[in-house]
Amino acid sequence: QVQLVESGGGLVQAGGSLRLSCAASGNLFSINAMGWYRQAPGKQRELVATITTGGITQYLPSVKGRFTISRDNAKNTVILQMNSLKPEEAAVYYCMFSGYNPYMTTYDPPRAWGQGTQVTVST
Repeated sequence: QVQLVESGGGLVQAGGSLRLSCAASGNLFSINAMGWYRQAPGKQRELVATITTGGITQYLPSVKGRFTISRDNAKNTVILQMNSLKPEEAAVYYCMFSGYNPYMTTYDPPRAWGQGTQVTVST
């Protein structure tokens, strides 16, 4: 079992910044990926950013240059720094944990989810 604990959500003015944190514990794979998805009302959940234990990252194209994902493998934590937030990016943000195959460079389906943290962006 993998447990994910999120923090850092809240209310921010458009153009402002937030920092989300997720700490993982339990039966962790030595090679894995962690990241963030988000889901706004009436929309499907979408990938925002992921990072592997080896430091390979991927981003939703619309957030490139504004969001930065990083991790501390020793602490089993992943950070999403979100800058220049837009109103349409208000959503519940979910931390995610999955296996990763470095030989095929493929990601397993999500194996664990955080409970979600609300991000509200005011105009």
